[in-house]
Parts: sequence; C-alpha cells; structure tokens
Amino acid sequence: MQNIKIQNGTYKIRGKDTDMQGLVFPLVEAFKVGTGGGFVTVDGSAVAGFPARNIKIKCGGPEDYTIVDTKEAQVERVESDEQVVERLRERFDMLQDMTKAVKKGDVRAMIVSGPPGVGKSHGIEQVLDRYKTLEALGGSRKYQVIKGAMSPIGLYCKLYSMADAGNVVVFDDCDSIFNDELSLNILKAALDRKKKRMIHWNTDSFKLRNEGVPDSFEFKASAIFVTNLKFDKVKGKLREHLAALESRCHYMDLTIDTDRDKMLRIKQITNDGMLNSYKFSDEVVQDIIDFIDINKNKLRELSLRTVLKIADLAKAFPTRWEAMAENTVMRRG
Repeated sequence: MQNIKIQNGTYKIRGKDTDMQGLVFPLVEAFKVGTGGGFVTVDGSAVAGFPARNIKIKCGGPEDYTIVDTKEAQVERVESDEQVVERLRERFDMLQDMTKAVKKGDVRAMIVSGPPGVGKSHGIEQVLDRYKTLEALGGSRKYQVIKGAMSPIGLYCKLYSMADAGNVVVFDDCDSIFNDELSLNILKAALDRKKKRMIHWNTDSFKLRNEGVPDSFEFKASAIFVTNLKFDKVKGKLREHLAALESRCHYMDLTIDTDRDKMLRIKQITNDGMLNSYKFSDEVVQDIIDFIDINKNKLRELSLRTVLKIADLAKAFPTRWEAMAENTVMRRG
C-alpha cells in the first residue's frame, strides 16, 4: 500500500476543519470529486488520534498530496496536548451517546474498555441516572450495576429479573464471567442477534425453584460491559471467549493508553469542575494538579480516584496535605 503526505487538506474533528498538512497516511483511494467537493481516502487507523477506519481528507486535487517512501511513512505523528484532550473528550462524548442508544434499545450491547479510574463507569451512570425519575414515578424501565464476581446461576437469575425491554444491565469490572464457559454461553444467548433471545437453564436447581425463576425466558433488555481489559491484547483461551462476546457487542476503546493520556484526562476533568464541590481556590486546585503531574511516576495509581483522595487531604489538612499525600498515595522508595 502506498503512503501519502498531505500538503494541503483538512479533516473535520468535532465539526471543525483541522489542518492536515505534513501528516502521512496509507492511501486507500486516490483523489475523487464527490458531494461537497474533492477528497482523498486514507487509513485513519495508522495514525494516532484518528478514527480506526478509512477517512476522507478534503483537498483540491491530487497535487495536494505526495507519495512518500517507507521511512517517511514510519514517522509517527506526535499529538499536541490540545489534540489529545480533544480526542479524549470526543471519545467520552461518544460514550454518552452510545449509552443513550443502549438505554433506548437501539444498541443491544456495548463493551467499554479503558484503564481504571478514568471515568468510564461515571460517564455511563451519569446518563442512566437521568432515567431514574421514570422509575421513581412507577415507570417500568430501570438499570442495575453489577460489580465483582458472579456465579453462572446468579447471572441467570439477574438477567431474568432485568429481562424487560428498556432495562439495562451494567457489568462493571465483572471480568470473571468472561472466563467461565457457562456464564459466557448465557451471555451469548442474551445478546444473540436473533429477534427473539431465549435463555435456558437445563439442569435442575433448588435456587431457581425457591426464587420462582423459570428454566427459560426471553431476554429483551440491553447490556453494557465496563472493563479494564483490551480485548485485542488478550491471548489464549480467554481471547476465544472474548471474541464470542465482542462479535455480539459494539466495542469502544477509550484510547487512554499512556501516562500522558491519563494525566491530560485528569487535567481536562479537573478543569471542567471536578473539584468544584470542595470550594478550593484556583491556586489550590492548580497545586493539586501540579503535585500529581510532578509525582505521576511515583503514585500508586494515576487516576481520577487519586485526584479525589488528594483533594480530601487538602480539605482535611490545608497546610500539610502534600506530606500526607506522600505517605498515603505514593509508593515508598
């Protein structure tokens, strides 16, 4: 596949035309004129910060890009801090939109992958909480968050209790069910692409009889899986299990892969008002951010949870919170 270097062209990011001059992409389709003007089609997945699909770069003609050799094509694009923040903001906006689609039933299931403590669960629950009013007023739609380990029969019973259309089951850090074949088969049936999704329990069970749960039922609800796993990086038997689940779900990777990404995510959320409830001065908020940035390689966890821990210390110990933080959120040595 040939690679091209853009000399003059733009690509829309969050509705704004972004200059693409100097960037190198694998060429998918040469310049052509279509609706809205001319464009060249390239592979966006080859360059950090762009969608993992073919994208169209708007340009005036084939003279606006040049063929480049392999060495130049291997030069990786370095995103600016602003571009990283924009990429992350766009991903989390998409997460909210996808969660709404799951709640409406337009999307049957979604997997959300990202490191711990970056706001995955919060973003999902924030959207679903808006539907709580309906439940409080006697509405039939609801959602439930499930955390930790769960047995196959426990999973079966939970899906039965949430089986109605419009309901959403959120599996938050329940990765053990991915490695259990019986649980996985239950999930495969629940998320099948067939119009009617029937789940069966084919062995006798006192628990089912005792709780009045039938040995088969139709599952009409939706599901969201929140995980720290990157499905494409997992190997072995677990990879086969995850592939079966992934084929039934939309998979969203939040693309927070480095400490730099995490730090910029922390700055973004903090600047958006994460610590407003503490009523700190702007100077204290900046001191907290600077403390995390300076010590990011020594922290037990670089995450939004750590920000809140340090904010708690700053509230409780205004004059010595840094010393307290050194002994509670940082690794020794």
